[in-house]
Amino acid sequence: MRSRYTAFAVGDAAYLLRTWHPRTRPRTLDLSDSPRYTRLEVLETTGGSMFETEGRVRFAAHYLDGDRPGVLREHSTFVREHGHWLYVGPV
Repeated sequence: MRSRYTAFAVGDAAYLLRTWHPRTRPRTLDLSDSPRYTRLEVLETTGGSMFETEGRVRFAAHYLDGDRPGVLREHSTFVREHGHWLYVGPV
């Protein structure tokens, strides 16, 4: 989750696509009009331990769009496949 937030913050679309589950991944990802992310709050996690293959994260990603602040809130599902966590989508 934190690495994906960082990838959004620095505009690393390739990393985001690599860590997105193939079932829900878009073909392309254009981050050119993305806001400037300023802070991540992980509000809740369930699952996702070393012995589990699914986890959920509730988060708030704070950003600036021009000079206007905003918050993106999501409750996301991740699955582990072949030792790697992949983003599936919102719950």
